[in-house]
Amino acid sequence: MLVRHVTLTFLGSFLFLTAGAQDTYGTAAKKLRNAINLQFYIPEQGYYRENAEKKPDEKPVSYLWPLCALIQADREEEALGNATGQVDKTLAVIKKYYDDRPPHPGYASYPPPLGGGDRFYDDNQWIGIALMDAWFTEPRPEYLSISRSIYDFMMMASDTVGGGGLYWEEGKPTKNTCSNGPGIILSLQLYKATGEKSFLDTGISLYNWVNQHLRDTEGLYWDNITYPSGKIDRRKFSYNTGTMMQSALYLYDITSDETYLHHAKLSAMAARAYFLSGPLFRDDLWFNAVLLRALQHLLRYDSNPSYIDAFKGCVDNELKNNQRPDGLFVRKGQAVNLVNQAGMLEILNRLALISK
Repeated sequence: MLVRHVTLTFLGSFLFLTAGAQDTYGTAAKKLRNAINLQFYIPEQGYYRENAEKKPDEKPVSYLWPLCALIQADREEEALGNATGQVDKTLAVIKKYYDDRPPHPGYASYPPPLGGGDRFYDDNQWIGIALMDAWFTEPRPEYLSISRSIYDFMMMASDTVGGGGLYWEEGKPTKNTCSNGPGIILSLQLYKATGEKSFLDTGISLYNWVNQHLRDTEGLYWDNITYPSGKIDRRKFSYNTGTMMQSALYLYDITSDETYLHHAKLSAMAARAYFLSGPLFRDDLWFNAVLLRALQHLLRYDSNPSYIDAFKGCVDNELKNNQRPDGLFVRKGQAVNLVNQAGMLEILNRLALISK
């Protein structure tokens, strides 16, 4: 089971999270939540919008991906004790994206009643992960049932091309870390919840495939591989390393095999050096929220505060330089979109919980 509360007491020259930090992050999170409700939710339609300021060519309501970010932020807000029923509120919106097309039902990138869209395996996986996190706190049958169905949908992305792995999008030729990493996590969550060995077998198989094909020598992860050419897209994003680090930690939870913990620690060190070495996040806010999930999980086994301290330094810069008076976060040259606001909401709630 994922760690719920971590008490940290660190001495020496390290920064550390205190009750004051809890107040800072918790207050900023509440302010951001209010802003999201006011500027993104469309009560008369029961949907969210994609951006705070609508673009000329923008669709009337949000794509699914921002809701995948929001439902995880909801879960962290409930874990902190600052909300109740928020997961179910967002889940009710997500259900409007349900698409029962064969070969298996899943959630479309845009609501079928409003025209529908393509189906991405990772979008579905993020929803399942958030619901399983909620299930471990409150084991509601609906959360487990939806997560099982998402697992069945994601397995439609599996074949033997390239030796295994999961595709990213239906009908497209790339197998991505961002569909395999969360696929591992969801599989292992389901194994921990049910004890069914097939889930563990899937998790191990996918973990081995990603490490064979998409891991660099430092412990970071490339973005994808295209078939049949086998060409690798060597871009590195914090969320890809985050999912694989947390996958290793789940496998260590389950098997006690020190190899997995070693992998996770190598990835944490590499992530700190590559993504968190300066005063600003290297990539988008939601990507870093996924990285923080892994760093928080690592605290169960490694009390070295330098990873969280480096992450906290980037967050503090966002709070100082990029949070508007209305609570939203604005980065120069970027739209104020829901996915990154939800990502920062998750980050703030997680840091407040860690300090708690």
